[in-house]
Amino acid sequence: MKILDLTHLIEEAMPVYPETEPPKLTPSNTFEQHGFRETLLTMGSHTGTHMDAPAHMLRDGMTLDQFPADKYVGTAYVLDCSDLAGKEIPKARLQLHASEIEAADFLLFYTGWEKYWGSEQYFSPFPVLSLEAAEYLAAFPLKGVGTDAISIDPMDTVDYPVHKILLGAGFVNTENLCNLASLVGKTFPYATLPLRFKNADGSPVRAVAMPED
Repeated sequence: MKILDLTHLIEEAMPVYPETEPPKLTPSNTFEQHGFRETLLTMGSHTGTHMDAPAHMLRDGMTLDQFPADKYVGTAYVLDCSDLAGKEIPKARLQLHASEIEAADFLLFYTGWEKYWGSEQYFSPFPVLSLEAAEYLAAFPLKGVGTDAISIDPMDTVDYPVHKILLGAGFVNTENLCNLASLVGKTFPYATLPLRFKNADGSPVRAVAMPED
């Protein structure tokens, strides 16, 4: 079985959302002192390739630990939005691919922003859904969405409307994906697995694709 990793490496020098503390990886036990190696991980629940729970934006929203494990596994379809830098993804773009979206469990947006990972340009205006498109998408029976950008809302948002629309529909949202380019226009088995900790508003994930060709 072919496995394609869609997950960025967690390290101390990595992009994080503004006002989010960067991760720290501190040796807590060493071979020299303890006979084994262990690392203390200190990071926010929305670090790196990570998942948003409805509870991230909605006071009464579900946390990740409240969903069954099968919420995080299914088929995914990758929609090419890389021609829309600095623009909204319109409802019409989704309508062109309605049959593929209907047949999938997850819709992943390929914006091409992975190429800016580690630079200031990663925070520049990336494609995001218009509110009309978000409302349209929320009516599909999806488990979730994902993007290779740092957010599904613009960086200058103050109220996160796209998050609220999609999380309000019961979706989970995986951000900072990578390696989507070869999957554009394809449907494939997909897993985006969060850590299982109590009251999880979000979590780093290991996201993988299992393409059949």
